[in-house]
Formats: sequence, structure tokens, C-alpha cells
Amino acid sequence: MMNVGHQERCSSAEWAAKLGYDILPWGVEGVPLDGDVLEFGPGYGASTAVLVGACGSLTIVESDPELASGLRQRFPEADIRDGDATATGFKPDSYDTVVCFTMLHHVSPPALQDKLFAEAARVLKPGGWFAGTDSRASDDLLAFHVDDVYEPIDPDALPERLRAAGFGDISIGLRDGVFRFRARLPR
Repeated sequence: MMNVGHQERCSSAEWAAKLGYDILPWGVEGVPLDGDVLEFGPGYGASTAVLVGACGSLTIVESDPELASGLRQRFPEADIRDGDATATGFKPDSYDTVVCFTMLHHVSPPALQDKLFAEAARVLKPGGWFAGTDSRASDDLLAFHVDDVYEPIDPDALPERLRAAGFGDISIGLRDGVFRFRARLPR
């Protein structure tokens, strides 16, 4: 669920450029995208626009049916599913990489975020990567999310939460009000 201001921002050309040319490349730096990639919650598709040309194959899970429909029209080369990233229904060991960008703070409560992390681990092949970005908590973001879902993640606590989901080789990076994470499923 997003408020009107949030919808306008996330569907803007400015946001698409910032996410596509700045945040996403930094978020997946060093993470292989040439195999089967699963993206959770792309919303209006700013990240998808970059990923669709960079991945071996791209599957998307979007919980908003209207946004998923728009993504299907824009990206016919991707496999776009209406669904819940916490319970995708995909077979275990199906993907080489799972990614998500600036969407985790829209998953609430934290137990549901942990379920999403566990689902990423479940659908990844052994040795697969889970990577992405999200915004760091701030008063400005809290105000921006009025009448919206806002459950920020503490990047300092994230490694333990990812370990609990079965990941290792975890790293967190901080930059300009954003954090990136990457974690690898053991082989």
C-alpha cells in the first residue's frame, strides 16, 4: 500500500533514473545476474527496466495486481506473477539470484520480512545470492509514508536476521540514506 505522493514518486522518471543508474547497480555490484533471477516487489518497474536486459531470465513477483498487469505490458520478456513474496509457491532451488530494491520497508510486521527472507532462501539454488537495497529509517521518510506501510529495517540487525533464514557470506553497505545487502546460500 502506497499513499498518493509515494505513488507519484515511485512512478516518476526521476525515480526510475536514480534507481536504475545509481541505487540498483550499487546494490548488486559483484552479484551474478546472468542466470535465473527472481525479483520481489518491483512496483512500477524502475528496477525491472534495468534487470530485464541484464538477466539470463527474469521472474517477478508483485503483490499489487494492477502494478503486475502494467509490468506485463511493459516487460513481455519477463515472467510476471501476481503474488506474495513471502509465499511464492515456486519449487525449491529454482533461482540463481533473488533481488529486491527499496521495497522491504513496505513489508510489515518484521516477522513477515523474516518470512520473505526465508522464502528467498527456499527458492534459491545452493550457492545462490539474495541481494538488494532499502532506505535507512529517517524522520523525513516517516513523514513521506503517512497513510502508508512503513516498517524500516535496521541494517545493523539485518545480518542476524539473514543468518536465521539460512544465509551466510553476508555483507551490508551504507550510502546516502540507503543500505545494500547481499547474502549467499551455502552450497
